[in-house]
Amino acid sequence: MKVNPNEIELLISAVKPEQYPETGLSEVGLSGRSNVGKSTFINSMIGRKNMARTSQQPGKTQTLNFYNIDNQLVFVDVPGYGYAKVSKKQREAFGKMIEKYISQREELKLVIQLVDLRHNPTEDDILMYNYLKYYEIPTFVVATKEDKIAKGKVQKHLANIQQKLEMEPEDEIISYSSVKNNKQQQIWNVIEKYL
Repeated sequence: MKVNPNEIELLISAVKPEQYPETGLSEVGLSGRSNVGKSTFINSMIGRKNMARTSQQPGKTQTLNFYNIDNQLVFVDVPGYGYAKVSKKQREAFGKMIEKYISQREELKLVIQLVDLRHNPTEDDILMYNYLKYYEIPTFVVATKEDKIAKGKVQKHLANIQQKLEMEPEDEIISYSSVKNNKQQQIWNVIEKYL
């Protein structure tokens, strides 16, 4: 899939279904814990530095951000989970917003669940993965921050993630570095299978 970085736009930041855009395009949701690199991943995949706002402060994304990707698909940046400094009430509101989107949105064709390659999946990562599987949402795991791991240890870390998430052999997982951008085409190929 070729994407023209000049044909990318933020359609809307939504908090409820009435605000979701009606584009007729398939949607790919991006989920992961706070600060796993969802916004950086989006920017890397579309070849733009600041389309999706990044922050060193976890929990910055607090809405469902819909990005039209070259009129071919829509990326939906979902608020990160697991950030402790957000109030319990806010966490519950995020949870309901995310659940409503994932369980009810017909345009959602795939969720890319981002996990940090350097660490074991968190309890929240495992819960989200199981939730997606329960609702039979096609899920593709991307293990971010590959550049922070010695090349010889990447497969070991991937195997650990697969084991902790109890992934089936056919479930797709890939390690990725937004710094290196070396596996973009592989990721686009997986995305295309679900559109």
